Amino acid sequence: MGGMSSEIAMPAAEIATPGESRLRRVFRWLENAGENYRLTRFVLLRFLGLVWFVAFLSAAQQFIPLVGHDGLLPADLFVERVVSRFGSPWAVFWEAPSLFWFRCDDEMILAVTWTGVVISALVMCGFANSLMLLVLWALYLSLLPIGQEWFQYGWDIQILETGFLGVMLCPLLDPRPFPRRAPPILIVWLYRWLIWRIMMGAGLIKLRGDSCWRDLTALYYHYETQPIPNPLARWLHFAPKWFHQSGVLTNHLVELVVPWFGFYGRWARHIAGVLMVSFMGVLIITGNLSFLNWLTIIPALACFDDSFWRRVLPGKLVRYADASAVERCGCSRMHLIVTMLFAGIVLWLSIAPVKNLFFTDQQAMNGSFDKLHLVNTYGAFGSIDRERFELVFEGTQDSIPEMLADWREYEFKAKPTDPMRRPVVITPYHYRLDWAAWFPWSKVPGRNDWLPHFLWKLLHNDPGALSLLAGNPFPDAPPKWVRVSVYRYQFAPPGQADGAWWTREHVGTHVRPLSLESANLRQLIENAGWLRE
Repeated sequence: MGGMSSEIAMPAAEIATPGESRLRRVFRWLENAGENYRLTRFVLLRFLGLVWFVAFLSAAQQFIPLVGHDGLLPADLFVERVVSRFGSPWAVFWEAPSLFWFRCDDEMILAVTWTGVVISALVMCGFANSLMLLVLWALYLSLLPIGQEWFQYGWDIQILETGFLGVMLCPLLDPRPFPRRAPPILIVWLYRWLIWRIMMGAGLIKLRGDSCWRDLTALYYHYETQPIPNPLARWLHFAPKWFHQSGVLTNHLVELVVPWFGFYGRWARHIAGVLMVSFMGVLIITGNLSFLNWLTIIPALACFDDSFWRRVLPGKLVRYADASAVERCGCSRMHLIVTMLFAGIVLWLSIAPVKNLFFTDQQAMNGSFDKLHLVNTYGAFGSIDRERFELVFEGTQDSIPEMLADWREYEFKAKPTDPMRRPVVITPYHYRLDWAAWFPWSKVPGRNDWLPHFLWKLLHNDPGALSLLAGNPFPDAPPKWVRVSVYRYQFAPPGQADGAWWTREHVGTHVRPLSLESANLRQLIENAGWLRE
């Protein structure tokens, strides 16, 4: 079961030569151990290309209204203030590497995001080398600081760590689906180290956090209160309690026990890989958690070697891979040396994340310990809401914003508003405004800085802001007043006569009616530098 011999079966003569030093034997083994991971590299990189593609596409389609010159949180203003504080673009660059410290405008944003879309599409289709993946990593790293609160999610650093390992997995220049050189086994191991940290972080934050994970009641609430439920979530919400309790037990098993077997022999690794990938698949079909679960599948794929893929992939593809390996050309010596140095860096950078997992009273859920986000700490759903409260944005064209005024609601593209509307299925796509609006005002202090500007833009029928929504209830003229109400949402039992998906109850007002003449709103807009009339 265990030991290095399960990684690859090679004739003894290829491993040991009379008179050869032990160090030389280790080098020879490391050079050739990746021969049994050619199909693994192929599948892993295609999946990585898919996630990169979705990440860049969502940024390309949303970044202009979110952080463009006329966006909700204009990046050019942010860059100007940060650079002014540090004194020069280079001074900021060494603190938070990004191309946008040197130039930040809408054309630059579009160039970066759509370049990422094109390159990631090539990777997804089968063409990848280190240079291509390095460009993707650098472009996304550049988006991170200007994304401001829109890019403050765990998967935005997880994709950087996952993507940089992909850089090291490929040949420098050869972009073919099955390069002549075998992948470096050290990077395969580092991917297993990554999935171990992801799963352990998610499991431990639950046990240390909300008591509902310890008393097995978390799923009584999760399907209803998760960020963006899908249609299946309602059916699951009304499942028996024993079903929910067994689901929590399964969660603890997969996150806290299974990852350890990713370091064992072939059969243990394959079983662990199947369980972790299947677990991510369940999360994908029961919610809309952006591209998080798709991204987490990628390092779990490193648990499989080619003996697994030969059983599940089309025979033609397997023969194509075999043809590329006729010469049994292992990892190049230079590539091996680089990956060994990189592995040493990863181990050194892993000290802080491991301390965060096991040697702290206050585990951080998602965070970076280095400026390049090469090794991070992860976690998910450390706390579970017992009730679902939604911010509902409304406008009216009546002159007096009384309760009986004709208030019309703005429908978001993904998050619930209209109780009659069927929940969406949008994973792995990421609607960042919908996610930001899901965070209640009292849960995360300092978030939702975009809210005043969003209301201001609704009062102007701003095309950019409205493009982030499912529709405009005021197509002919903008509203005179806007407000934000608070509703408690609950899933309606399946089979209701009226066909409603949700029931809701008005519980308060988050923002009282505002107009363009409201002094407080105008003052906020002017102070932030957003008044560009």
